[in-house]
Amino acid sequence: MSDRELDMLSVQIRDFLMDKVSRTGGHLASNLGVVELTIALHRVFDSPKDRILWDVGHQSYVHKILTGRAGEFDRLRKLGGMSGFPKREESPHDVYDAGHSSDSISVALGIAKGRDLKQEDFNVITVIGDGALTGGIAYEALNNAAASKGKMIIIINDNQMSISPNVGGVARHLSRLRVSYAYTEMKKKIRAGLKGKGSFGEGLYRSLEKARDAVKYTVFDRSMFENLGFKFYGPIDGHDISELTDFLEAAKRSDESVILHVVTKKGKGIRTVEENSGKYHGVGPFDPVTMKSSKEKSVTYSDVFGSRITEMAERDSRITAVSAAMIDGTGLTEMQERFPDRVFDVGIAEQHAVSFSSGLALQGLRPFTAVYSTFLQRAYDEIILNICMQKLPVVFCIDRAGNVGEDGETHNGQFDLSYLCHMPNMTVMAPSDNKELEAMMEYALKLSSPCAIRYPRGKVHERNRELREIDGKCEIVKKGGRVVIIAAGKCLWQALKAEEILSGRGIECGVVNAVFVKPLDEEGLLKAAEGAELVVTLEDNVITGGFGSMVNRIFAEKSSHPPVINIGWPDAFVKNGKTEELEKIYGLDGESVADRIMKEL
Repeated sequence: MSDRELDMLSVQIRDFLMDKVSRTGGHLASNLGVVELTIALHRVFDSPKDRILWDVGHQSYVHKILTGRAGEFDRLRKLGGMSGFPKREESPHDVYDAGHSSDSISVALGIAKGRDLKQEDFNVITVIGDGALTGGIAYEALNNAAASKGKMIIIINDNQMSISPNVGGVARHLSRLRVSYAYTEMKKKIRAGLKGKGSFGEGLYRSLEKARDAVKYTVFDRSMFENLGFKFYGPIDGHDISELTDFLEAAKRSDESVILHVVTKKGKGIRTVEENSGKYHGVGPFDPVTMKSSKEKSVTYSDVFGSRITEMAERDSRITAVSAAMIDGTGLTEMQERFPDRVFDVGIAEQHAVSFSSGLALQGLRPFTAVYSTFLQRAYDEIILNICMQKLPVVFCIDRAGNVGEDGETHNGQFDLSYLCHMPNMTVMAPSDNKELEAMMEYALKLSSPCAIRYPRGKVHERNRELREIDGKCEIVKKGGRVVIIAAGKCLWQALKAEEILSGRGIECGVVNAVFVKPLDEEGLLKAAEGAELVVTLEDNVITGGFGSMVNRIFAEKSSHPPVINIGWPDAFVKNGKTEELEKIYGLDGESVADRIMKEL
């Protein structure tokens, strides 16, 4: 296709994305920003022979369109439908299952070295956003790649954003490189003019390259990437297909690894999205004309957390908040506006966020570290050694815990209870409603040891009751009968639904809100189960090593106890779909819980 035809294709793709994503929800702004870059990549390289990797992967929609999957977008992120991230089982064009940030250079380098060992011939290209360059894994990989002879092409997709605006020294460094755009624009005009002179112009342009670089570096600092030893091109206009094609062809011809600094605009082509790219990073269904959400706005657990921590910070100057590039997503915007010096966005660097929080705690401050459950997994070692071993009073506010629905297996937070509860000195709580979350935050502030509060994505359950002081005890919501259901967190509501169904079938059932996952209120739970024929645990976590496992232990230690069954997510990676649909499939909804209990009885 000609450059003109490809420009028209870019417009068509943006129209297609707006139409489809407005119906299904998904990642909008990031994909609008890489349309021309993706077209140029597939113009120059031969996928799937050449391996194109996408860091994080939420910006791979255009890649999916160009590799034969446009017809699957009506079922994007739906149950049984196409994932919003690259998935090897979907297509040979998806090189690896992405979903988390900053690891694509490591994977690409491994592929390149494997290629060389097997004496194969193909290109390895990775696209990594500068938001991902706030993650330490990227620099471990760059350090290794600089010393390696395995040729690869690294494209820095510099849109000045991750979800929120990028922070830190790397973002400032890339900003300084962007200043050389005036030089780049002049260079483009010279190249265009010389190319018009045929082979003579081409030869003259190539002969000027060394002189060009000498002039450039008298005006602008060498990039950190060049200082590491990489061949470096940029900044390059990420919305000019012709220019992108030229630089990608040059990188393809090179015998050594190349880094291309490509400047793009997140949300490109849709003014509302460009101006509010953070808001439109990940969206639910919306009206493509008004750009308003199709869903009614509801109060979320993140909202409750954000309001409460701001209120607590007003009266306690020790309180600080730490986020890993998720200020808005975790509800910290209000506190950041009110106390900008006490809210720290450390970038996409969860390991650093945890270690940084330990330093704050060592200074007598009380950090509340707000991180999505799936991303906190990356800081497992730091939680154990830097926090728990030293018994530091850091409060982990774990958002998006349990199943998160349409984002699928890379984003589900279904493992945190399992990996936190075996850590010495750690207290773990799970709120069932808004008031309980607030009470847990107050309780955590009084502790002199680590604490984790895990709560789900989405609408908060609101109970009209006074703020009940948390005291280490479980809550007997309904006194028991033949069956006692012990629920953790939001699963209390499925337990109450199951109790209602069983009551209609003539089976008396008690319901207990665990409140504390660790340490368990052993005395309270054993007392609640007295006289029961069956005890059922219910959790929004994998069964393996989770809440149910801990309950099993306290009952197993008694010489006489009722049988215990555990209901939770299976030992598997749960794919994308609405949470309600998935709970039904895996037996976590109220009706399924009631049926399971009937079967056991």
